Amino acid sequence: MKNTITNNYFEVIRPGINSTFQDLGRKNLNHIGIPFSGAMDKRNFILANRIAGNNENTPVIEFAYQGPKLKFKGQKINFTITGNVSFKLIKKEKEIYGNCYQNYTLEEGDQLDILSTNKSVYGYFAISGNFDVKFQWGSCSTNTKANIGANDGKKIEKDQLIKVSNTHSHDSKKNLQYMDSKIEKIRVIKGTNFNYFSEESKKIFFEKEFEVTKLTDRMGMRLAGPNIKNIVDTNIKSEGIIKGVIQIPADGNPIIMLSDHGTIGGYPKIGVVISSDYDKLVQIPAGSKIKFKEIELLDAEMLFKLYEMETENLISKIK
Repeated sequence: MKNTITNNYFEVIRPGINSTFQDLGRKNLNHIGIPFSGAMDKRNFILANRIAGNNENTPVIEFAYQGPKLKFKGQKINFTITGNVSFKLIKKEKEIYGNCYQNYTLEEGDQLDILSTNKSVYGYFAISGNFDVKFQWGSCSTNTKANIGANDGKKIEKDQLIKVSNTHSHDSKKNLQYMDSKIEKIRVIKGTNFNYFSEESKKIFFEKEFEVTKLTDRMGMRLAGPNIKNIVDTNIKSEGIIKGVIQIPADGNPIIMLSDHGTIGGYPKIGVVISSDYDKLVQIPAGSKIKFKEIELLDAEMLFKLYEMETENLISKIK
């Protein structure tokens, strides 16, 4: 049973790092320069909502490396955190360390301290209800580079009040036995400009390691490693690009386009990360090494179907 309560809210004691409201993103706007955006790790976003008892596209708070510290005011609600995250509840000076993929109850005056992600980047905080946020072009997803989406297109800030509405039963104690797995290699299909690069560079791209740099954000993942040599032209006429495209600028260091990417680009594209590996890709923290593996389009399509089946199977195991 749902009830609209206008005096339920969170006070932001600490905003965390890159804490924003996200859902599954906005569609069919690339032609006017608006990217898809949305949660970086789709599976963990969906699982957070399902465990909290929500529709899978309900807005959540996404955070990177360190989450917010929040104080709750109002009637009881449940919350869920997904990812590989350390967090604790502070109830009347008593500290309770929590587990991801499990519901917990927040009561008047409780504090939630989302301490950090563990050897990963993104985590998700969902409540049994709705954050009272504005939608733009059918989505709340926040793109801070373009100031689009909920919260006036900005990150969550210290001392901000986050209103909650349409709460539902706090008696449901759902959980899921799940641990996010790692992936040995990021699988890619050939890009449209694959033949712009020397045979030696193609070999290097699929055999050598690259390091994820600190310049990575929701727009793109910048890598450093052996130089990828372009033998045709380091610039091309700007054209449409999609999430997962791997561009090679003149310096020879790959850039992978992520959820808030620009909708056109003028650097040659050596490959595209397959959709089923995207969640794993975005969870690789700065300083880590990654390797690529080439696969064919038909294999990528099959792997995506398996990814969707696995996600549905996990949802069915929530109890």
